[in-house]
Amino acid sequence: MQVNTLILGAGAAGMMAATAAGPDTLVIDHAKAAGEKIRISGGGRCNFTNMYIEPKAYLGTNPHFHKSALAKYTQWDFLDLVQAHKIAWHEKTLGQLFCDDKATQITAMLRAEMDKAGAKLFLQTAVKTIRHDGAFIAELEREGRTITVHAKNLIIATGGKSIPKMGASGLAYEIAKQFGLDVTETRPALVPFTFEKGRFADISGIALPTRISANKTSFDEAMLFTHRGLSGPSVLQISSYWREGEQILVNLLPDTDLVAHLKEKRKTDGRKALTTELAKILPARLVPLLSQEMELKGNLGDLSDKRIDALNTSLTSWALRPTGTEGYRTAEVTLGGVSTSRIDSASMMCREVPGLYFIGEALDVTGWLGGYNFQWAWSSAQAAGRHITANR
Repeated sequence: MQVNTLILGAGAAGMMAATAAGPDTLVIDHAKAAGEKIRISGGGRCNFTNMYIEPKAYLGTNPHFHKSALAKYTQWDFLDLVQAHKIAWHEKTLGQLFCDDKATQITAMLRAEMDKAGAKLFLQTAVKTIRHDGAFIAELEREGRTITVHAKNLIIATGGKSIPKMGASGLAYEIAKQFGLDVTETRPALVPFTFEKGRFADISGIALPTRISANKTSFDEAMLFTHRGLSGPSVLQISSYWREGEQILVNLLPDTDLVAHLKEKRKTDGRKALTTELAKILPARLVPLLSQEMELKGNLGDLSDKRIDALNTSLTSWALRPTGTEGYRTAEVTLGGVSTSRIDSASMMCREVPGLYFIGEALDVTGWLGGYNFQWAWSSAQAAGRHITANR
């Protein structure tokens, strides 16, 4: 079988690349359905991009690599596509854009665009071997038989290791190494923290706004206590910056001037217990645990200025040391990946192997929570697909 472009992976990046790579494109995936991560994203509504896409929201060894692709295919370009397909959407917090209805609308939109572009899709198809001999030659297994595909261009869009139950693997990294590319250290990102067993079991389910910091980076969003540890948007965000064995600092009162509040209450409600007052500005079930860890005792009238300052420090810089994370099992993305050092940032093509492209999560580019990683999938895929079309 001869094609112009073979794309491995029918996820967000792979399908988007197929819409831009032009006719005579074949997309393959081992799954039973295309876009499985799209289907489960955003609680089934797909947080497909963010209004505030900017370079600082992406991590990678090269802090500039992602800028070109994101500038050439923006969140507004993708939103135009969504609206052209009459998919209703809404904005949530911090510029996050979601479908009003189902995430599968995004998959259906991409499939329709693939059909319009003349791309074919083979599902339940496994990669056996890949080699390069003038063209890329892939041995595929489909419906119990082996298919040999010859392709001028090969796009790797198989993602990272996150959520292995949906078929995630390190295939992209194996192919990269086969062709002499480096792979940077990978680890789970946008992932909940775990703590020693039972640490927060009694307050599981409590959520509150926080500011969480690690390695000179902070995020102001909600935090959730779980049976296993900590989750919620602020935790997932900071997990990308945290390293094993390090502490995180949690500000439980990011929007409250606790010093001024306690000094005022000391004058007006001096007989009231400190814990009673704190239960008014923090979740009541959380206060007993904090009381054990920080000795929150006595009445408001007995608090000295020094003690109030110390309480403020304890509650706004609560030092916690996770034992680890929940790993790739629940991680939304993989941090690290195929090194961008030999990838052209304008086209996503490997400089030493013309026609070989890496896009999306497979690369050492990882975005924040909130639609940033989907936008990287769209933008990097468009960069590759358009380059192939321009060089036919």
